[in-house]
Formats: sequence, structure tokens, C-alpha cells
Amino acid sequence: MTLQPERISARDNPLLQRIRKLGADPGAYRKLGGVWLEGDHLVGAALARGQGLSELLMSESAWNTRLDWRGWTERVRRVLVLPDALFKTLSTLESPASIGAVLPLPESAAIAPGAFTVALDRLQDAGNVGSILRSAAAFGVRQVLALKGSAALWSPKVLRAGMGAHFALNLVEGLQPDDLAALTVPLLATSSHAGLVLGQGALPHPCAWVLGHEGQGVDEALMARCTHTVSIPQPGGEESLNVAAAAAICLFASRLRQ
Repeated sequence: MTLQPERISARDNPLLQRIRKLGADPGAYRKLGGVWLEGDHLVGAALARGQGLSELLMSESAWNTRLDWRGWTERVRRVLVLPDALFKTLSTLESPASIGAVLPLPESAAIAPGAFTVALDRLQDAGNVGSILRSAAAFGVRQVLALKGSAALWSPKVLRAGMGAHFALNLVEGLQPDDLAALTVPLLATSSHAGLVLGQGALPHPCAWVLGHEGQGVDEALMARCTHTVSIPQPGGEESLNVAAAAAICLFASRLRQ
């Protein structure tokens, strides 16, 4: 049965205040226990993966014109319709969306020891982290483990860059390097001085690719845990690749070498 929408017109409504905090503070989801999904792509991706949304919010114009969205109301707990101007006060985008949803923060799962994994070692750029999550989901990675110091995985910028990848992955954050000892798969890292050149030898699969800080790379002690170091050939002569680009290349190579 399709839920009838509730109408909200007060700017200081407690739910709207909570959503603004979720949008403004990258780490607010940890304190408030929810995630703000802005835009029809993220909301649709969450529903497609069976995520339970607590509130679905639409602008008045969206509710009146986009009838195809009304089927989503059967799969959420509450539906709220806001005047267009009020909905814009929730947006973190240059071109405000007309639909959004609140997702209760998923419980952090345990590390899956034998899963095809990406481990993030203090990656701080939210765009890089989101892009890596997107590549990970595309190439069949099962889980992403973020060490303490990495960008908040459920922050608005990471969510936007991930384009729905979050809902296909087991995500665990706030880890210490020693926590990776729970993995039973070999750890791999890229290095400009490695003996194995990507594409010229077999890669273990499943494995865990360790991706390091944008400027400092993988921590020295963590690099010592890696059983393989791999270099990416760059015939064009560039010194290095963006970490998100390097991740996509490495994950694709892992799939080819299964």
C-alpha cells in the first residue's frame, strides 16, 4: 500500500535540522546514526540493494510531476513532501536535488577473512575514496576496510563519488593496522620499485589491495605485511598515478588473473 505523504513547512522541523547536520558534517552520521542520501540515483541504488530507508523526502514539484517515484513510497517508513524552497535548504549540491532519503547507519560488519578486499591506509580525499569504492564494486571486491585516518566512508562527498557502490560492499572503518591480521588473503601494494610488473605475472586471487595515503603512500610497517609489491607500467613517463586511478587498474588486473 502506498503511503500518504506528510507535509512539512517549518524550517526548524527536528528532522530537517538533523538532515542539515548530516549534510554539513562529514562525520555526523556516527553521532546521529543516520546517512543523508541526496538525489534520485543514490536513493534508487539503496532501494535496489534492499536498504531500509526511514524517511523519503520530496519537493512539492517532484511529488506532483514524477509519478514514477511514487512506487518507492511502498518501501519506506515515512514519506514527506516539502515546498521546493524548503527542500533546497537541505541540499549540499550546486544544483539541488528534489528527492532524498535518510538511511539508518548500517551496523559495522565483521571483517570477512577470505574476501577480495581493498584496504585504505589513511586516504584523506573524499573523492578518491568514493571513486575507489565505485571501482571496487564494479570489479567484484567484497569488502573495503578503512584504517583510522581515512576519509569518513559515509560522508556526503564519499557517497556522491561512490554513486551507490556503498550498498554493494561490506564496509568497516576506524581500523588499526593490526586489525588487518584478521585477513587470510595475501596483502598486495603498489610500489615504483617493485619486482613484479603488473600484467607480466600472476596475481593471487582473492587478495587484499592496500592503498596508501595520497602523499605518503602505504605506512612502512603496513607495507612490511604485504606479501607482494607491484608496479604499474607507465610508458608515458609520468612519476605516479592518482590513487583512485591506480586502484582501478590494479582491481581490473586482479579480475583478469583469476
